Amino acid sequence: MSSLYEKPPVEKLVEELKQLKAKAYQGGGDERIKFQHSKGKLTARERLALLFDEGTFMEVGTFATTKATEFGLDKQRFYGDGVVTGWGKVDGRVVFAYAQDFTVLGGSLGETHASKIAKVYELALKVGAPVVGINDSGGARIQEGAMALEGYGMVFRSNVMASGVVPQITIMAGPAAGGAVYSPALTDFIIMIKGDAYYMFVTGPEITRVSLGEEVSYQDLGGAVVHSTKSGVVHFMVENEEEAINLTKRLLSYLPSNNMEEPPYMETGDPADRDVQGVEQIMPNDAAKPYNIREIITRIVDNGEFLEVHRHWATNIIVGFARVGGHVVGIVANNPEEFGGSIDVDAADKAARFIRFCDAFNIPLISLTDTPGYVPGTEQEYKGIIRHGAKMLYAFAEATVPKINVILRKAYGGAHIAMDIHSLGADLVYAWPTAEIAVTGPEGAVRILFRKEIQASQNPDEFIKQKIAEYRKLFANPYWAAEKGIIDDVIEPKDTRRVIVRALEMLKNKREFRYPKKHGNIPL
Repeated sequence: MSSLYEKPPVEKLVEELKQLKAKAYQGGGDERIKFQHSKGKLTARERLALLFDEGTFMEVGTFATTKATEFGLDKQRFYGDGVVTGWGKVDGRVVFAYAQDFTVLGGSLGETHASKIAKVYELALKVGAPVVGINDSGGARIQEGAMALEGYGMVFRSNVMASGVVPQITIMAGPAAGGAVYSPALTDFIIMIKGDAYYMFVTGPEITRVSLGEEVSYQDLGGAVVHSTKSGVVHFMVENEEEAINLTKRLLSYLPSNNMEEPPYMETGDPADRDVQGVEQIMPNDAAKPYNIREIITRIVDNGEFLEVHRHWATNIIVGFARVGGHVVGIVANNPEEFGGSIDVDAADKAARFIRFCDAFNIPLISLTDTPGYVPGTEQEYKGIIRHGAKMLYAFAEATVPKINVILRKAYGGAHIAMDIHSLGADLVYAWPTAEIAVTGPEGAVRILFRKEIQASQNPDEFIKQKIAEYRKLFANPYWAAEKGIIDDVIEPKDTRRVIVRALEMLKNKREFRYPKKHGNIPL
């Protein structure tokens, strides 16, 4: 005779578990999944399946549901509460992730939804592993009132606590408005997909029209192109979701799992001591002529592979990840094709944030300098080139990772300092024979130094020409700077790669003291 308290057979319980999990895996149901696909979008679980090595994803909070009952939520309980969370392996390394599920209440964020994301961050911080967020959400869950806003606060705090401890990458795989945009902005990198279904802004077109009378489309206000080229919010713009996830994997391959580890070494098959071929043909003999610095970067780094960050924004400075002799490096390079390589407010911000990321995660920094200075004019002064330029100075001076500067051509004035020099903290500074290291360019210097003589001269043009020639003879080569100890050596362009490799090898055990403090106060 069976007891009233006897449990059903294990087989029946297991079958019930399978049915409940199948229900959880269906998210908002077949119709909503079809609608998601009709927009050209993958579901949350499909995205995670692409991200993680097959069979490695372990879910957390599968059966979690909303606690709220107001406005009909008691009849709209979905397992997972609109977000899939957990961990798995990406190329064999542990990575945590969350993917918002737009098929469930539009992926809206409520208390339980936020708690699941915070739980992922808590675990990632405990074990020291990166976090990838895949955002596809209608924003705060209005039915949960202020509890949804508390949920955002919980997520934002998690982002901040993880900053500089574990890498954080956000894929914008759907819409984001209002408070939903700030978690991505608090992470290290944002990858955004082009298309009508993907946008992010604080206030949308409707509010913009009512408040300002300004008509603007969703894409023109907050699409991937706008944020990649104008605002600088987005670091990488891609064509589709598969490309976004593949790029995430590639980015992770350059990053350590946490701030206590070194970046992953990889044997690339590219000889560390090979010559850098053809760089002399890339750089024009005329110092006023532009060239594409990317061509020089790709010839220096392993197999020409360079992952550029912020490729479409502030293009007068180039930043990104590469390997040199198998070791990960962060590259900061002036680009003479844009503004002659001069630094403006956006370029300074772009470089400063990249430098600070590399320093946080033990990635050595390589500067390739060719800049005539800061972009002049009232527009830049009014935008605050002083405070923005100071960010770049602050970032390099604060960084304790190995720092190597190679001066290729122009290195003038404050911008020369901003690219990292000995007195700012560079470990080694090299120069090509084409380097020009001075306070300002020849003509500007002559007009300042010989103002009275020019005014008194019977032939001012000839006098200026003569003095420019004298100035160039003194400063249009690196040897005066080498004599003063400003640079460590003048090197042949073809030797650049082997010099960097040997310098990195020497600096691998570098230790540098910083005064104890809670944190510094970076310029605004």
